[in-house]
Amino acid sequence: MTYRIPLEGGADIPQDAVDALRRGELVAYPTETLYGLAVDPRQPDAVARLRRVKGREARLGLPLIAGSLTQVESDLGPLPRLGRRLTETFWPGPLTLIFVPTADLDAGITAADTSVAVRVPGAEPARRLALACGHPITATSANPAGKRPAATGDEVESLFGPVISLILEQAGALQGAPSTIVDIRGDAPVLVRAGIVSWDRVLQSVP
Repeated sequence: MTYRIPLEGGADIPQDAVDALRRGELVAYPTETLYGLAVDPRQPDAVARLRRVKGREARLGLPLIAGSLTQVESDLGPLPRLGRRLTETFWPGPLTLIFVPTADLDAGITAADTSVAVRVPGAEPARRLALACGHPITATSANPAGKRPAATGDEVESLFGPVISLILEQAGALQGAPSTIVDIRGDAPVLVRAGIVSWDRVLQSVP
């Protein structure tokens, strides 16, 4: 059975959600873009289960969200100078950065090239969930491979049913557009996926 908990205003994240993640369960939650699927990235069994549920290709990592830049750098490692510059303009917000972490992450989280994708989201509930957990959580979109990502709690439950233990539900539909993904491993940003943040804005922020 999937439990659904409405999120209201600036209320605290329900402890039930944190407890579910600590038990290795899947939790769906709203971001400013789409619903994300969270597991504790430090639990290999939970990560493997999420990958099976998503039908995620082996070469692709699982993106993460964090509650703050401090949490990103304490749990994953320092961002390169280019990344720092982008965070000053776009975090919190829908810009995902790809870099090579110095932390030892589960192989199911990193991509085949050992990079990781992370952002600090603009949606307060998503940030607060990561902060309540004490570390970044996964942020892959709530959809099996090849399906349209869920923008409502009803769509999440329709796509996954009881595989999801708990849905943190926001009233109404979310934007339905993904975050912009930028690779920051080189001297200049590289667009990996177009999204809410326009590429022109990214380029303008790094003269």
